[in-house]
Amino acid sequence: MSAQAYDPLATIRAPGGPEFDVFTAGTVFLDIVFTGLPAMPEAGTEVWADGMGSCPGGIANLAIATSRLGLRTSMAAAFGDDDYADFNWRILSEQESVDLSRSRRFKHWHSPVTVSMAVDRDRSMVTHGHPPPMPATEMIGHPPRAGAVIVSLTEEEPLGGGTWADLARKDGALVFADVGWDPSETWPPTLLDQLAHCHAFMPNAVEAMAYTGADTPREALYALADRVPLAVVTDGANGAMAIDSISGEEAFVPALRVRALDPTGAGDVFGAGLVLGTLCRWPLADRLAFAGVCSALAVQQFGGSLAAPGWGDIADWWHQVRAAAGHSGAYIDSLARRYAFLEQLVPAVPVGAVRRAAATMSRHADVATGAAELTDTDSKG
Repeated sequence: MSAQAYDPLATIRAPGGPEFDVFTAGTVFLDIVFTGLPAMPEAGTEVWADGMGSCPGGIANLAIATSRLGLRTSMAAAFGDDDYADFNWRILSEQESVDLSRSRRFKHWHSPVTVSMAVDRDRSMVTHGHPPPMPATEMIGHPPRAGAVIVSLTEEEPLGGGTWADLARKDGALVFADVGWDPSETWPPTLLDQLAHCHAFMPNAVEAMAYTGADTPREALYALADRVPLAVVTDGANGAMAIDSISGEEAFVPALRVRALDPTGAGDVFGAGLVLGTLCRWPLADRLAFAGVCSALAVQQFGGSLAAPGWGDIADWWHQVRAAAGHSGAYIDSLARRYAFLEQLVPAVPVGAVRRAAATMSRHADVATGAAELTDTDSKG
């Protein structure tokens, strides 16, 4: 029996609304993940891994994360004509229900590939690929109407210059932006000028401080709040902080204490949770808390995109927190208070709701360990 879908926006959908809740575009990689390595191989040696699996990566991390949360998701990406592309396309469209109508297949263009090796809660990666055959805006044309679009700020296709995201914004979409690591480490502050075309910006603490020149994540947050309506800074084990200039809310939520096994895609999962909470019009603190638990559930699993939680996983986690509250210590009691808003949502989640996929690298689900074990190390949020 297939998993039952849960629509978190069901009560606020209106006739004539957007076709999709989320639209995004980027590069899809084939991720090959080796886990349980005792150490990185030295030159001329061979190391055996305990586990291995494959899954779509890159922008697919984000698309799968939003779809798992019940958001109607469409993604545009270039796909080659090799077996890797066939695999990624099938997983995204058939297993994860991601719409690929704005994606295109290109002959004689092979899929980008990343090999990730997990050692002692960290990872190293090797990637090979070529630029997509055509720019995203040219490939997409006019994007479908969506409640939100998620973009990465770049100097190559800057917002405000008629990109696909600009077209989506004119059709009413909220633009959520993040930014990647700058290999040159020059961190040009002019990149932030694009925030004039965004609703939200979601960098991590290192990126936020580098681009703003601030000495602390909080000072960086204040600087960003002057540029964009919703400024969010994630700070790993320290949690996340945000300012909503529209509502006047300012919030900080600590990271959950979990045994983090693989941080791959944790930022994408956090972003997916934040987008959902914003579209649902939740208070800022609840949005940060929800994004944080989504990220925490993801990092307890190996496997990148396939570790993203579904509503079934979230419901399981909340049931265990609630059952443990009152007799498992102050930390669990604090979780029960912070996540009390889930009590209004979880009863509507079907018993057979979507859960994360089982890949060959998966270990026992985090929910099987019980909420009381969310106390070891902090998640990357």
